[in-house]
Amino acid sequence: MLHDLTLEGHGTRLVPLADEHAEPLSAFVDDRLWAGMSSPTPSTPEAMLGEIRAAHEAPARLAFTVLDGATGVVRGSTSFYDWDRRIGRVEIGYTYYDPRWWGTSNNPACKLLLLTHAFETWGSARVAFRADARNTRSIAAIRRLGAVPEGVLRSHRLAPDGTRGDSAYFSVLADEWPAVRAGLEARLSAGE
Repeated sequence: MLHDLTLEGHGTRLVPLADEHAEPLSAFVDDRLWAGMSSPTPSTPEAMLGEIRAAHEAPARLAFTVLDGATGVVRGSTSFYDWDRRIGRVEIGYTYYDPRWWGTSNNPACKLLLLTHAFETWGSARVAFRADARNTRSIAAIRRLGAVPEGVLRSHRLAPDGTRGDSAYFSVLADEWPAVRAGLEARLSAGE
């Protein structure tokens, strides 16, 4: 869905995903980075534009482009999705970053911004994360956030080639949020 929400802090700026971001995003997306996603790798600006338009058309999805807060350089993309304000739940995902930002403060900063908004502005009771069960890098990043593992949904994902995969689920509940927030703030203070 189209939105006008912008989140900023810790050297990172999340702005609404827009057509103008297709070229810089497609410049670093490749099969390795896109592994575990359910659509073909959008490695051209035209293909990435299709992904952007699909994000805009998806109900209950707020997609962002992740920018360097100082330079405006495109670092990647992330989203809120499956947002149900009445029930107080949302998922964070559709996340991918230029590999040069892997292992930096970028992901903790993005997640702190998103989780803070979900819990402290929207009053969410639950924020979930999921990843292809084979994507060890993403699962390790989710665990480092402090999210609690909930289990694996078997045959939950459909790859572009028609093969099926499992989804590993994690969540943070409202009463767990203060400790998760403190952990993310400590990581950012340490420069991680």
